[in-house]
Amino acid sequence: MAKLGPSTMIRFLFFWVLVFPNSWAQTRPPILEQIAKTYGVDSFGQIEAIRYTWNAKFPGVNISRSWEWEPKTNRVSYEGKDKDGKPVKATYLRSQLNSQPANVKDDIDPNFVNDNYCLLFPFHAYWDTSATVTDQGMHKLPIGKGSAKLVRVKYPSDGGYTPGDTWELYVGKDNRVEQFVYRRGGPKKPSVVTATWAGYKKAGPLLISTEHRGTADGKPLHLFLSDVSVKLTGSDKWVNAQ
Repeated sequence: MAKLGPSTMIRFLFFWVLVFPNSWAQTRPPILEQIAKTYGVDSFGQIEAIRYTWNAKFPGVNISRSWEWEPKTNRVSYEGKDKDGKPVKATYLRSQLNSQPANVKDDIDPNFVNDNYCLLFPFHAYWDTSATVTDQGMHKLPIGKGSAKLVRVKYPSDGGYTPGDTWELYVGKDNRVEQFVYRRGGPKKPSVVTATWAGYKKAGPLLISTEHRGTADGKPLHLFLSDVSVKLTGSDKWVNAQ
């Protein structure tokens, strides 16, 4: 779905917001910051590592990929299976991606980016300054009854961290995402995903949606996150999401 920026990007953005808060407020609708704060962006600096398994089930597909990510160093550890079903493990620094084997560059790291955006999209929308974010006001939910505030996050087609993609977030009064529609900017499938954001859990200071049920190009889809935990600064213990 996207390309994750290097760890230096995150540090730069934190610095940019602190130094130029007025410019940030003028170019980004207030709802974006409100959403990010609800999910714990102010406490993200406390996170030394995040561990989780990304799972996807839809007709003919059953995938599980386990990750451990250290945001401050951009160190990634992966466990999963290759296309032939054989176990695969890898650990690498994203700053040294060009020196990694082909399977890491062409397969594992793109999957990491996809799964990390699924885990932390409210943060990425806040951090990715290339995206155009608009508050569309109240709209009917795409699944079921009810309505919510529609926040559209549109990435440029010729660059950025998720080229050409559009994320439509349906946000409740508590600033939690209730549903979303993802529209891929290129020809790769699936091109449209519509799903719920549910199964909320707290992992340390972070709020995580662990359940996404809906459709991918009209076919049933179930995305879910399991074994989510975080390691906080100054501690060697993992804090499980609950």
